[in-house]
Amino acid sequence: MSWLLALAIPIALLLDRCFGEPPAAVHPVVGMGRFLGLFGDRLCGMSPKAAFIGGALAWSAGIALSALTAWAIEHAIIAGLEPWFGGWRLVVAALLLGLALKPMLAWRMLRDEVAAVETALSRSLDDGRAQLSRLVSRDTTQLSALEVRETAIETLAENLNDSVIAPLFWFMVAGLPGAAVYRFANTADAMWGYRGRWEWAGKWAARADDVLSWIPARLTGLAIVALRPALLAPLLREATRTPSPNGGWTMGAMALRLGRALSKPGHYRLNPSGGDVIAEDMVSAQRLAAGAMLGLATLLALGAAALRGALTVARSAL
Repeated sequence: MSWLLALAIPIALLLDRCFGEPPAAVHPVVGMGRFLGLFGDRLCGMSPKAAFIGGALAWSAGIALSALTAWAIEHAIIAGLEPWFGGWRLVVAALLLGLALKPMLAWRMLRDEVAAVETALSRSLDDGRAQLSRLVSRDTTQLSALEVRETAIETLAENLNDSVIAPLFWFMVAGLPGAAVYRFANTADAMWGYRGRWEWAGKWAARADDVLSWIPARLTGLAIVALRPALLAPLLREATRTPSPNGGWTMGAMALRLGRALSKPGHYRLNPSGGDVIAEDMVSAQRLAAGAMLGLATLLALGAAALRGALTVARSAL
């Protein structure tokens, strides 16, 4: 049992590399989005107080449903094979759990979508803007080529945490229910966590995502600069430049490792002494993100084994 979650992590990443995302019809994150979509128009039409309460209640119901579903799947996998744990049966359980974990993370899709931005830019600026609009919620129609590249790299860095590291961190802590809870919370923030029309309806979702991403974002940022310890002090400075309590860690780390400035006009400018982003930086950013991801995934897998082992020992002692 101690190694089950640890084995499931590399299996999930291998499945992601080989097959990418499951069909939308059976994708649990798509299902989470549909659940959230049931409440959007109703919540935004309420008074601020009612919208806040309604948003928190809808979020809580979605979290409970996600956690219970994930727990039932994990329990079925473990209970079905537990009498014969060991040898190939442990491998089968890990394969099944890795298959269930895979939809909670999306490294291949993130990497491919970011790479496609530079490919589109090589055709025309309009194509690059259009491709970037698939990744971000901001208006991309007036961005320069430099701003398109900056935004793509920022998205890669921030979503390295949101789409890969944070789900794996919470999987380490709480198994499949932990990954599912984070995935729902992050999806809710992506759909509801905006100002303006969503100011009150999405406030709970936005704050909850900040809390759940707090530790993973810092781990991600530290992993990106791990091979350059001299960048740790500058990272602490850059991390405070963004309105988000977490985004500055990942984006700031990427800016420092690349030696480039990354910015969102009117909001922040990271590593302002760095040079302008160039086309070759897109490949370098992907390589840095992949290295950080593999390193952290290994540590989180070992952490999952150690944590479950400690819990087993504690139960035996009681």
